[in-house]
Amino acid sequence: MQNLSELFYAQPLWAQSLIGLVLLGLAALALNYVLKHVILRIAAPYLDARTTTIDKAAAWLATAAPLLVISRGIGLVPNLPDEVYVVVRNVAQALIVVSVAMAIVKGLSYANELYERLPRSKNRPIKGFVQVVKILVLCGAAIILISVLIDESPLLLLSGLGAITAVLLLVFKDTILSLVASVQLTTQDMLRVGDWITMPSMEADGDVIDISLHTVKVQNFDKTIVTIPTHRLVSDAYQNWRGMSESGGRRIKRSLAIDQNSVRFLSDDEVADLKKFTILKPYLEAKKAEIAKWNEAELAGDAAPVNARRLTNIGTMRAYMAAYIRWHPDISEDFLLMVRQLPPGPQGVPLEVYCFTNITAWETYEGIQADIFDHLLAIMPEFDLRVFQEPTGADIAGLSRAG
Repeated sequence: MQNLSELFYAQPLWAQSLIGLVLLGLAALALNYVLKHVILRIAAPYLDARTTTIDKAAAWLATAAPLLVISRGIGLVPNLPDEVYVVVRNVAQALIVVSVAMAIVKGLSYANELYERLPRSKNRPIKGFVQVVKILVLCGAAIILISVLIDESPLLLLSGLGAITAVLLLVFKDTILSLVASVQLTTQDMLRVGDWITMPSMEADGDVIDISLHTVKVQNFDKTIVTIPTHRLVSDAYQNWRGMSESGGRRIKRSLAIDQNSVRFLSDDEVADLKKFTILKPYLEAKKAEIAKWNEAELAGDAAPVNARRLTNIGTMRAYMAAYIRWHPDISEDFLLMVRQLPPGPQGVPLEVYCFTNITAWETYEGIQADIFDHLLAIMPEFDLRVFQEPTGADIAGLSRAG
């Protein structure tokens, strides 16, 4: 050992420095190899196999150790110029800051992945908050990095931030707005991954697939992806269909337009014939008794028959529609159910069905709604009613032939 020492110091000064640098580099490389190719491989079976994020965090943290050897060992290299010593030490320390910051960032990502495996993560995502912490970590690392490279205290840089606050606010305006919006969305439970939302101003109509600090991704039903700035979901109006999904009922609100020229009173024979409808028979019997009692009390002497109350085909059709949707097995009885007549207009007299299906799946819902109105359209001639529609070329041609 003494001979090696004597041989070393017998070399020129530049050779002593070069040998010292080579030995320092080999020590750092050896430590890096042991940490990443031996220790991490031994620890791999004990790490989370469902993600690579924790592996990356460990790898970044392991990178800091060889850099620490260089930053501490560079002072032991003999005859090294002060300028080289300062540069190597500062660069090594700066890279240590980067390695530790990236390890923290990857660790935060892993923490978010662990949280997303919990059932409550769908209702309370923390991805936006994690991204904010990442930004703070990287900003802090940037300040320390610069202070290390210029060999000054970080407090000196922080003291100068007040002069550029306005610039920082302008640069990070969207980030600040998104942070506030993300807090509001999360704390008030306004939006969750999996919610169906409709936002016409952003051409969004589909399911939320990702909520992050700056953006919310919505997959439309045509499989296109719409990216919405997070703050727009607080400042602009949008419709969230989660309430409908959770309620277990989906609303049907659709009208049949009745031709006003087909509305008339029903004769006694027609009323008797309509009693063949099982679901309509209780209504007809109750209404017939009510009308007979009223006419007997109100019509006196030789009052003209025109003054009597009588059943109408449109009123009976409305009663049939209400009875039919109450009878329908796919219509929920837990929600409001009615059939109402809307004000007459140029497009006839609307009879509106207002009820809720007990199935919220879109395809099934549309099938139930279509089946109901298929039946109602087909049954209208039984009440001698016609559907109103705008005249078409075929109608005009038919009138011409008739003329």
